[in-house]
Parts: sequence; structure tokens; C-alpha cells
Amino acid sequence: MESTASPSPISTTAVSPKPHSKKGFVSSLMEAATLRSPSFKEDTYFISHLKSSERKALQDLKDKLSASISTADHPPSMWGIPLLAGDDRADVILLKFLRARDFKVPDSLHMLQKCLQWRSEFGADGIVDEDLGFKELEGLVAYMQGYDREGHPVCYNAYGVFKDKEMYERIFGDDEKLKKFLKWRVQVLERGIHLLHFKPGGVNSLIQVTDLKDMPKRELRVASNQILSLFQDNYPEMVARKIFINVPWYFSMLYSMFSPFLTQRTKSKFVIAKEGNVAETLYKFIRPEDVPVQYGGLSRLSDLQNGPPKPASEFAVKGGEKVNIQIEGIEGGATISWDIVVGGWELEYSAEFVPIADGSYTIAVEKPRKIAANEEAIHNSFTTREAGKMVLSVDNTASRRKKVAAYRYIVRKSTTI
Repeated sequence: MESTASPSPISTTAVSPKPHSKKGFVSSLMEAATLRSPSFKEDTYFISHLKSSERKALQDLKDKLSASISTADHPPSMWGIPLLAGDDRADVILLKFLRARDFKVPDSLHMLQKCLQWRSEFGADGIVDEDLGFKELEGLVAYMQGYDREGHPVCYNAYGVFKDKEMYERIFGDDEKLKKFLKWRVQVLERGIHLLHFKPGGVNSLIQVTDLKDMPKRELRVASNQILSLFQDNYPEMVARKIFINVPWYFSMLYSMFSPFLTQRTKSKFVIAKEGNVAETLYKFIRPEDVPVQYGGLSRLSDLQNGPPKPASEFAVKGGEKVNIQIEGIEGGATISWDIVVGGWELEYSAEFVPIADGSYTIAVEKPRKIAANEEAIHNSFTTREAGKMVLSVDNTASRRKKVAAYRYIVRKSTTI
């Protein structure tokens, strides 16, 4: 038998924290970058929520698109959805183009027509199942993994691997290689879009997480600009939020480089997290069981092959605090498996089994040890000989910084009689 119990009692011990230190230049820069971008409000795509002028613009766009199609042309469609079929799905797509051009019908129509032409020439409709030969980059450079708290699919991007000159030359060495990479990058995005609902009130956009750690900004300038331009021109309103993590000190220069290619609406979707603040930022938008282990979560790509991730319980470890998670009611002969992670670690962790019988000794399952900041989630299991409880401890008393954390467990009861 197998059971996943509800969250167990958590006990804490704390010491008085020291006064906060003065903000540094990088912290002020990150805060300013965040504050200058107003919070993005996602469209619901309900026709009833539109202003009368916006409803008129939608009808005008349909009329003008219909008038621009000759009898010899195939009816225009995107992602298998006919754009002139008159259903809700078509309205969602057309409203994306209108929103991207502030409901200016001529500009929206021009953007839509150029996108249809690009999709035809690029072969975007059939790209999802192509083998483009980038197996080494899958799950490393750009990949879909999990969903955010509102059900948006999440696309992760990390280009630090290209600091290796040999890898860079192999992927971006000439124009043909760059074109092939761009095609693969479009493929990743198309796979994410196939997860969307295209329904009013549904999930109609993605979340993008971009890891800037070790990104060779000079070498990737051409590729980055082409990706940004291509996505903005052909995938309007497909991203609900852009989260930048491991933001380096030179972010202001990087931002100024990309800024001319971005609309104000795009900039309003930005969330910025400097190095050391990754897990705390991601947990605000994505549950820990959906956050990849390399970013302070519990999600491993290999685990996803077995179905949706098992939910985790979140908790905070304050500065100067020790937290004990007690998993009680474990029967003799049962096996308990657990995962635990603390964003940014840099604290002491241990696990012990405490039998309930008088005269029994506590068993050190994992002796106290310091976990480094860059370590991934811990996964372990223990089979009991007698009834008792498991105590997982995280000791943050040597630090003054609050950290986010999460854990989950499964107890499999003994099948022997």
C-alpha cells in the first residue's frame, strides 16, 4: 500500500536576527528594473469583456482578412485553427494580433499577413515532429517543463553552455548552422503552443524563464536578436510573463541592447531575479514540484515520464532559524521516500528516524551535513523496523537570510503479513 500524507507538523527554533545591511548597487539596479515595468494584465479573450471599439476592430480585421483572400488561396489558419471559421478559437488568435498593435486594424492585418507568409515559407505547421539533430541541447538550452500556478506551460532558456567555444562553433559556426538552430528554437516554442487552449478564459499563453548565468552576450548577440525579432513578429501575446534569473551585474547593458526590439507591453511582463534569489522568485509563480531541480525545485525531467508530479508542501526557513519537519504515524516495516529542497541551501541538513517504543534508539538516517548553495533537491528513502516518526531538519541559524523550501513524501506500507 502507498499513501501520501497531509503536511506534517513543523517545529522551529530561532535566534534574534541582525539588522538588515545596506542595499548594494546591484540590488538597487534590480529593484529599479522591476519597478519601472508595470505589472502585466493578461487578456481574458471574452468578447463581452472588450470595449465596443475593440469588438468593432475584431470584426473589421475579419472582414479585411476575408477580402484579402483570393478564391485560389487556401483559407488561412494557424495551429490547425481556421481564422475565418467564426469560432472562439479564431477570435483568440485574431485578438492577439490586434492587442499587439493596439487594436489598429491596418497594422494588425499587415502583421497577420506577414506571419501567415512566414509560417508557410518556414514550414512552421509541420515542424513539431521533425528531427532537427539537436538532441544534445534538449532539456539544456531550451525546453518545456511543467506549468505555473495558473496553468501556463513554462519554457526554460539557458545559453550558458555556449561559453564553451567548441560548443558555440558547432551550433553557431556559420549562417547555415544559425538558421538550423533558429528552426529548432521555433520547434520548442511550437511544442509549447500546442499545449494552449485557445479558448476565452483558458490558458492562452506561456511563461518564459531565461537563465542569464554564464551567457556569452557578445557571441550570442546575433542569435538573440534574431530570436527576439522572429518571436515578436510571429508570436504576438504568446508569453504572459518573462522571468529573467541569475541576472548578472551587466544586466543594464544587456537590457539596453534588447530594449529597442521590445514593445512597452512586452517590457511590462518582465520579472527580474539576480543570482541567489532564483528559487524565491520562481516559487511566486511556479509550484516547487514544477520548478526544475537546478533552480531550487523538485522537478526532474526523468520523473515526468511517470505522470504529473506529486504535490509538495512549501515552507520558509527564516534567518537564524532551525526547522524540524516531523512525519509521524509510520508503521513498522514501512518504507518512506522523501524529497526536500531549500532555495540556495547553504545550511545544515539531517534526517533521523525516532521509534515510538520505549528503550528504542533514534537512527541517524542522514547525518548532519552542510549543503552547498548549488546542490539540487535531496531524494532518499528509509525502511523502518518498528513504528515511529521521521524528522527532517534544516538548520539556518548561521545565516540571517530567509529561504524558501519545499518537501514531499510517500509512505509505502509493508505487504508482509
